[in-house]
Amino acid sequence: MPPTRRRCYALADDLHSDSSYEFHWGDPSFDDAADGRSGDETGVLLDTPSRAAAASAIAVGKVYRTVTEEVNALVDVSKDFPRGRITAIAGPSGSGKSSLLRILACVDRPTSGAVLVEGRDVAALRVRQRRALRRASVSYMFQNPIDNLVDYLPAREQVKLASRLRGIRTDVAEIERLLAVLGLDHRLRHTPHQLSGGEQQRLTVACAVIGHPAIVIADEPTAELDSAAADRVLEAFRDLRSEGVAFVISSHDPRVVAIADHLLRLDHGRVVEST
Repeated sequence: MPPTRRRCYALADDLHSDSSYEFHWGDPSFDDAADGRSGDETGVLLDTPSRAAAASAIAVGKVYRTVTEEVNALVDVSKDFPRGRITAIAGPSGSGKSSLLRILACVDRPTSGAVLVEGRDVAALRVRQRRALRRASVSYMFQNPIDNLVDYLPAREQVKLASRLRGIRTDVAEIERLLAVLGLDHRLRHTPHQLSGGEQQRLTVACAVIGHPAIVIADEPTAELDSAAADRVLEAFRDLRSEGVAFVISSHDPRVVAIADHLLRLDHGRVVEST
């Protein structure tokens, strides 16, 4: 079977080159090779991580430079993202939401300030260190549900693969328990194209939380869904808070803000509300 190319929760460099799975992010900045650095897997621990905070942004600034101008995408943004809680990031288009998500996901660095994931300064990590941290501690959900999944794998195998890519072994009973919590216990052998959009996104949530990462980052997870499907996905986030994961959800959807425990509202890259 030829390789499937799909933006996915998996990282291309997490699989051997001869694997039948071939993933890519669809964005060159997801590839650490451009950094031209190498290092060990230990990471740089600034402080003992708080039991409450999976990640923190500390006076983060991000500047994008072109030939003619500089664009301040983020200006002095600070926020803790607690474990077992949902934090909504809201704001109009161009407010800096996507820039912050990319930095939290360890695929971009701030121009100033720092982002800590489990106490480690992402900007200070070498390539292999950041890759190891991202693999173990960070999950990323794309907006379009199908972009998060492998075309030909059934639901149970999707979650099994996500567990493998996180470097852990999860038994079938635990995978089936998680899928049952998400209302997918009757879809274990269904491939993505046999699932509705809402079911695809709930399966993505299962793949994201397997192995208990520190933080799950979701970019507009309800944008492609109808109202009923969106409600089921948001219910899934609420139900899985007890897994101890920090959910960070970027959205224009007021329902996301309504179910969130905390809110970070941005405008022109600046914090205008933080709860």
